[in-house]
Amino acid sequence: MKGFNYPLTPKGKSTLNPRPPWYYSADFLNIEFWAEPSAVAALLPAGLDPDLSAKGHCNALFYDWQFSGDNEEYLDPARYQYREFFILVDALYAGKPVAYCPYIFVDNDAALARGWTQGYPKRLGQVFQTRYHAATGKAGPALAPGSKFAGSLTAGGQRLAQGVVTLREPVDDPSQLKERPVVNLLHYPRLAAEKQDKPAIHELVENVPHSVKIEQAWRGEGSLTLPVCRGEEISDLAPVRCGKGIRASMAYVVDDLRTLKDLRK
Repeated sequence: MKGFNYPLTPKGKSTLNPRPPWYYSADFLNIEFWAEPSAVAALLPAGLDPDLSAKGHCNALFYDWQFSGDNEEYLDPARYQYREFFILVDALYAGKPVAYCPYIFVDNDAALARGWTQGYPKRLGQVFQTRYHAATGKAGPALAPGSKFAGSLTAGGQRLAQGVVTLREPVDDPSQLKERPVVNLLHYPRLAAEKQDKPAIHELVENVPHSVKIEQAWRGEGSLTLPVCRGEEISDLAPVRCGKGIRASMAYVVDDLRTLKDLRK
C-alpha cells in the first residue's frame, strides 16, 4: 500500500499528500500583540517554560498558501491551495527562546493532514485576507504607505479573529523579520480503552524549514481582535495591546522534523 498520509492505496494516488520534500509559497500578514502572561503560560505543554521577559508577547498570522511536492502538485490548485490562521506565543525550551503554536485553522484537508504530521493542532475554518495584485485599483490596496490589508477567521459559524495591517514603509533587510524557531506538541492518542491515557506519540518537536525566502515585505501597525465565542478558548489570548504589522510574501521547503523530547518518558 502506498501513500504518505491516509488513505493508503495500491497506486498511492489518493493519499492526501505526497512524500516530502514539501514546497510552500504564500502572501501573509503578521500582527504582533501582547496577551495576559498568565494566559500564555497556561497554554504551554510540559517541557516548555514561559518567557517572562516576553511579557505575554504573541504573533497572529494570516496566510494565503500554494503548496507543491516534486510532481507539480501546484497544477492541482483545488487540492493544494489553502488559507490559514494561527497564533504563536513566546516561550522557552531549555532556556532557548522559541515560539509555540496553540491554535491554528485551515480550510483544506491536505493542509490539515500535513499540519498534524508536524505537530500543528490544526482545525478546519474559513480564513480570508486582502490580496495584493500587481494591477492595483479601487478593488485592492497597493504596496504603498497607508495601504490596509485585513484578515479574518471563522469556524463553527463564529467569527474567532479579525486583524488589520496598515503599511508604513518597506523592509529593506528581510533578515529583520526572522522569528523564533517553532516548537510544537506532536500528539497522537490511542482509542483502545486501556490505553486512552497512553498516547502513541506525545513529544515536543521543532520545525526546521529551510531555503526560506521573503519578498515584498512592508511593515506598519497591526490591530487584532479575538472575540469571546461559545465553546472556544482562543479569546483568552485577547490582546492587551498590539504592535507592528507585517505584510510580505515568502517561500520555504519542509523535509524534516526534529524531535526534542519524548514526553511519555
